[in-house]
Amino acid sequence: MIFEIFGAIENPFTKMGITGYAGEPGPNFGMIKFLNNIIRLLIVVGGLFAFFNLIIAGYGFLSAGDDPKKMGAAWARIWQSLMGLLFILGSFVLAAIFGYLLFGNASAILNPKIYGP
Repeated sequence: MIFEIFGAIENPFTKMGITGYAGEPGPNFGMIKFLNNIIRLLIVVGGLFAFFNLIIAGYGFLSAGDDPKKMGAAWARIWQSLMGLLFILGSFVLAAIFGYLLFGNASAILNPKIYGP
């Protein structure tokens, strides 16, 4: 073969001691895990925001007294928080359904695996 003239080709990143995110060789494998962690962080932040928004809306509802405008605003905030939580949950459900339909594995989109050299 023509490639035998040049010898074995090694990954330059592992040869220099450079590792990607989470200690895996090369920068490309680590990018998927990094983006996966960023998405998980955003989901946790969204859930915490909805939780605190529910608490504040509940306090607003309890302190509204007989004012219908304040009660309506508090109910709207409660429903918006619950809808946000449903969207977060729905994204997981849709990712699992599409992963199962396309790849035969429900966690294929949520935990991607890249196979390389």
